[in-house]
Amino acid sequence: MPTHSLRLSRFSIGLYLLALVFFFAVLTEGRFIEQRNLINILLQSAINTILAVGMTLVIVTGGIDLSVGSLLALCGLVGTDLMMNGLVLGGRTVLPKPDLAQGIALAVLVSCLLGALIGWWNGWLIAHWKVAPFIATLATMTIARGAAFVYSDGKPVGNLPDAFNRLGGGAGGEVLGVPIPVWIAIIVSCVALVLLRYTRFGRAVYAVGGNEQAARLSGVNTARVKMTVYVLSGLLAGLCGIVQAARLGAGDPKYGEMYELNAIAAVVLGGASLSGGRGGVGGTVVGAMLIGVLDNGLVMAGVSAFYQKVVKGVVILLAVLSDVWQRRRG
Repeated sequence: MPTHSLRLSRFSIGLYLLALVFFFAVLTEGRFIEQRNLINILLQSAINTILAVGMTLVIVTGGIDLSVGSLLALCGLVGTDLMMNGLVLGGRTVLPKPDLAQGIALAVLVSCLLGALIGWWNGWLIAHWKVAPFIATLATMTIARGAAFVYSDGKPVGNLPDAFNRLGGGAGGEVLGVPIPVWIAIIVSCVALVLLRYTRFGRAVYAVGGNEQAARLSGVNTARVKMTVYVLSGLLAGLCGIVQAARLGAGDPKYGEMYELNAIAAVVLGGASLSGGRGGVGGTVVGAMLIGVLDNGLVMAGVSAFYQKVVKGVVILLAVLSDVWQRRRG
């Protein structure tokens, strides 16, 4: 997608974001724009932002990843369980329960590595077995969710230590007054922005999404590019699993339901095309913030939970249709 078109898309979505902020500020008599609530919106949007950044890489290549919500649950659950209980197989202690510092490091490492491994599996199915991304990741979504329930027998892993919960922005989990998950989202977004915009890999990602055959003829290893974006998407889902567990104080097999749809919505709102070749991290971040503002504003405005999803869907649809109309007109 031409740079000026990407800027136009981000500009239009940015206007919708500002309009929503103004609307909810008036509706709540200013309570919506109080500093405490604005930080809360950033915290609520952090998980979706991280997932959506990984989804951006996948969608730009012309793929889709429906498994990220289930990976969040499975990876967070496994990581927190190893931190709290170690690993016992067949009555033998393979990994004793670690101390606090080692346990936190182990939880983060295992969750991210497990997410990356499952992401590699998705990429391998898609790149080498030519399975459609929708089907491959739909199967992984179902398997991972079932595996999370089997692993935990449907029970959450709770009583997590306070030091770990700080990773989720709990008491003491702030840097310069901003919750740690927000900083993680900022760092992930900046790294992905540089990766897509200024590296050879980023150019290959756009090339594969724009015209895979032409990219292959130009010397791009399309299979490697596809596998890499799914590995990164899985790794970020694993990271979100730990952040979510720390934020809510437990690892739970039910976490992450429908999160993949919020991530896809943020990417599309940010100007990406589901057919590939177009999109960017900046637009995705704005799209994730729009969804966060909408969710928070509807709650503060007292809108019934029965209507919140309807209103959210309508607003997202109108924003996307308006953006499509402007690009076609341009």
